[in-house]
This record gives sequence, C-alpha cells and structure tokens, in this order.
Amino acid sequence: MNLDFKYTSDGLIPAIVREVSSPGRVLMMGWMNRQSLAKTLETGLLHYWSRSRHQLWLKGETSGNTQRLIRWFTDCDRDTLLFEVEQSSGACHQGYRSCFFQELDFSGEPKPVIEQRLFDPAKVYAK
Repeated sequence: MNLDFKYTSDGLIPAIVREVSSPGRVLMMGWMNRQSLAKTLETGLLHYWSRSRHQLWLKGETSGNTQRLIRWFTDCDRDTLLFEVEQSSGACHQGYRSCFFQELDFSGEPKPVIEQRLFDPAKVYAK
C-alpha cells in the first residue's frame, strides 16, 4: 500500500471530504495520519486522527453518521487528500449536513443560518 505522502512534522495530512452525490458540497476537513489512512482503506469507512484526544477515530463512531469511501485523490504536491464519500445523515457534530453551514458576509460577520439541522446534537452525543 503506497501511503507515501507529504505529512506535517507531526505526521498528519489534511483530508478534505465531499459528497459523491453532489461533488461541489464540501462536508468537512479532518486530519489523518498513516494509521487512520490505512484503516480507511482497509475498512472503506473514513477514519481520522483526533489532535485534541490524540487518538484514532471512526467518523460516526458515536453518532452513527458514517462516511463510506467511494473515491480519493491527492493534490499535485501530495500534501492534501480529497475524499468523495457517501455520507449518512449529517457530517457536522452540530447536526448539519456539512461543517461549512455558517455563511459570512464580506466583513466576516455571520449571516443567519438557512440550513436545517438533520439531527439534535444534544441527543446524539448525550453522555
């Protein structure tokens, strides 16, 4: 398996994730290391490296909102990955389809959110 990419000094590579059904919709950006990338390719489900928890995590592990890998790409410098996935429900931990739900005006102020939540994060992530 060729995982020879340009990782950061801490062994990570940015992973941009978009829906295969609507290729223009970016769902999220996460970080991967060799282990999470290998696990993704082995299982067909997206795995990431949590920088805050310092551990591998499966997208949808808690929420059930998994990402099934369809295709993947690298950029010309081999320092960023792009994944096309089938997303079940929302990708955002705040309940939205995409983590990029907050539009900003040209002064950087948030505009009203027009997208509806797909799930209630308080219920999904209740401890």
